[in-house]
Amino acid sequence: MSHLIPTPSIPPPDIVRCAYMELVVTDLAKSREFYVDLLGLHVTFEDADSIYLRTLEEFIHHNLVLRRGPVAAAAVAAFRVRTPADVDAAEAYYEQLGCRTERRRGGFVRGIGDAVRVQDPLGFPYEFFYEAAHVERLTQRYDLYTAGELVRLDHFNQVTPDVSRGQKYLEALGFRVSEDIRDADGTTYAVWMHRKQTVHDTALTQGDGPRMHHLAFATHEKHNIIAICDKMGALRISDRIERGPGRHGVSNAFYLYILDPDGHRVEIYTQDYYTGDPDNPVISWDVQDNQRRDWWGNPVVPSWYTEASLVLDLDGRPQPVTSPEGASEQAVTVGADGFSYTRGAPSNHGDNGNKGFKLGGQL
Repeated sequence: MSHLIPTPSIPPPDIVRCAYMELVVTDLAKSREFYVDLLGLHVTFEDADSIYLRTLEEFIHHNLVLRRGPVAAAAVAAFRVRTPADVDAAEAYYEQLGCRTERRRGGFVRGIGDAVRVQDPLGFPYEFFYEAAHVERLTQRYDLYTAGELVRLDHFNQVTPDVSRGQKYLEALGFRVSEDIRDADGTTYAVWMHRKQTVHDTALTQGDGPRMHHLAFATHEKHNIIAICDKMGALRISDRIERGPGRHGVSNAFYLYILDPDGHRVEIYTQDYYTGDPDNPVISWDVQDNQRRDWWGNPVVPSWYTEASLVLDLDGRPQPVTSPEGASEQAVTVGADGFSYTRGAPSNHGDNGNKGFKLGGQL
């Protein structure tokens, strides 16, 4: 039985959205070719040891920091909070949880002010900040717009051995569930959770963790994703396309998964849906329903289940990885997003006439 994470007696910080990720890369020049030359992210600042990148519609300093280092890993997943006081609230909240915290009034990275970093109860490095330098929003810079333009940072996806435990912790932190994957016994294999009004800012998926499965950038249309595939083919790097393009059942989004030079996974993502109403219904998918992984029924390559980025502690050391307790064969093959290899007939839940999933209230 998993150890429950206690809920602090004080209010959590008011989180607005996922804001940026800091990745450690082993070859900064090759990473620049991938994120700038291929994907078209816009450089806010760079020096010999780091590159700060942003999407077309972003107005804060960056959505991605690439930092040169000896071991490829995710150094932090950062969330913006609503007010400066929420940085204080985040620090107090995690201190009451018994987590290690570190506060820097001048920020940990360029362009970000007062911030607190924590090693959360699941082992992930989180940052909470409000103060951020503003830069030019490039929305109307059509002279810069490319065929595969990335317009927003959309979400993170985290691998953890105990999804239910993590879900309760994130719900107490203020995240809401949009979709999940369960079996007939009520075991949860994956959960999609949001603060902004989309399907997710982060997801928890069952597997060896803590690890970061991917970060995702949004495009405006499907054709932007297809243009990225065409460009990768023309450059003879189609072997870096790991999965897709395709359409998810979960989230409804059109997707593509590609690998950077260090194996960090990046999803290109578009066409999910609005979740902002207080009674937004949760969609629960049966773990035996294959369409949840890919709406068209395409298989998933094994690496997508087994591979993910290490995460660092607050001292910059890779966190040890543990496996789910008492994992069944099905739990292992369900993999990183809760998708099963089995092709059992989906069951019909509820009275909405849809196969393999049911609509309900908040879970």
